[in-house]
Amino acid sequence: MQQRKFWAAGGRVLAAMTVTLIVVLAFAPEVGAQSNFKILHRFYETDQYFDGTSPYGGLILDAAGNLYGTTSNGWGGGCWDSGCGSVFQLTPNSDGTWTENILNSFGDGGWWPMAGLILDGDGNLYGTASRGGDYPCDTYYQGCGVVFELTPNSQGGWTESVLLAFDGHHEGYQPRAPLVFDAAGSLYGTTVWGGHMTVACPNMLYSGRGCGTVFRLVKSADGSWTETVLHTFTGDKGGSYPSAGVIFDPAGNLYGTAVGGGAYGYGVIFKLTPNLDGSWTEKVIHSFTGGKGGANPYATLIFDTAGNLYGTTVGGGIYGYGVVFTLTLNADGKWTENVLHQFTGGKDGANPYAGLVSDKDGNLYGATWAGGAYGYGTVFKLGLGLDGKWREHVLHAFAGQGARNPYAGVILDGAGNLYGTTAGGDQNCGNWINDCGAVFEITP
Repeated sequence: MQQRKFWAAGGRVLAAMTVTLIVVLAFAPEVGAQSNFKILHRFYETDQYFDGTSPYGGLILDAAGNLYGTTSNGWGGGCWDSGCGSVFQLTPNSDGTWTENILNSFGDGGWWPMAGLILDGDGNLYGTASRGGDYPCDTYYQGCGVVFELTPNSQGGWTESVLLAFDGHHEGYQPRAPLVFDAAGSLYGTTVWGGHMTVACPNMLYSGRGCGTVFRLVKSADGSWTETVLHTFTGDKGGSYPSAGVIFDPAGNLYGTAVGGGAYGYGVIFKLTPNLDGSWTEKVIHSFTGGKGGANPYATLIFDTAGNLYGTTVGGGIYGYGVVFTLTLNADGKWTENVLHQFTGGKDGANPYAGLVSDKDGNLYGATWAGGAYGYGTVFKLGLGLDGKWREHVLHAFAGQGARNPYAGVILDGAGNLYGTTAGGDQNCGNWINDCGAVFEITP
């Protein structure tokens, strides 16, 4: 299956960046009674029912309590035998069930969306698809990816508009992360490959492309959108292959992660600062060593109210299964990393591709792809104790029955309920990659 080859290639890139690990002491996880877990929707893809498969992206909530997300594959034929993906809505019913509506099935307007969505004030949805578009990036996959908008129409459906089809070179190639708005309504995001670079990026499959970009899309008076590449990653100390989105600080600077590159080759955290002439300057505020501090950050960062950054790495750490970390700004302008949790690969989880979310009390929540009591991943909570130490509590360990392997993180509603997606479902779900997937809820 072509899609299996695609993920196998991604796995080889990650494997090439593994590291010999240093073993030191770590906090032991607290694995107690699990919270209430419920599957809200299971994705089934059959010849009679097209539902989408493998939701790798996270969820968002609207003001009415509806959930929105994407599936990376499925929805019938096309895009080889794995399908093109979909955008879905889940609406809560009075009896506690949820009803799914497919808002968009991908094809000509891009395919294989790997990220979640964002909403504007008018109820329009925006997202990225990692493939498709007008430009044939290569003969194997075709299409360099798109940025799209979904707008409710008068017929009760949704209309897709492609705001940008990436050209695979200067504009970038293969967006896998969610977008973010600035105060003026411009969109910002990343591409894993491409950019303004005349020399091929190290480890690139195809020559003549950079190591990824940060871009901005500005809407014109006529309704069209114009892209500007704010930064191209070069694969050296500045980082490479940004797979996560970017976030703003109050001063308008952008922060993000890149999976590779840096001083040690295990990824970076970067800051982009706007200049008066319209250009942006990158500064690496942290390079991962591949040791106890973690390696290869795949997830978007978050800020706390004090301006500290929090995130995860999929690898590295004492045991090689990733870490949860924080970065604190010092008086001299430098940032210091502190590891809050070292994943052991056991019951506490392993390999968090997902980022974090925090509640009003400062507790952190996230998900791991693997590990847990059954080996199919976890949802966890990190809380700061009175002794100043952070301790993990596993809220749910996926058993592979209807839901397994969460790639994206979780979101919180006002009542403290958690919602998320898993890329996999049952082992007998079908022939689709990662066995369909699910949407779940965890209540306190």
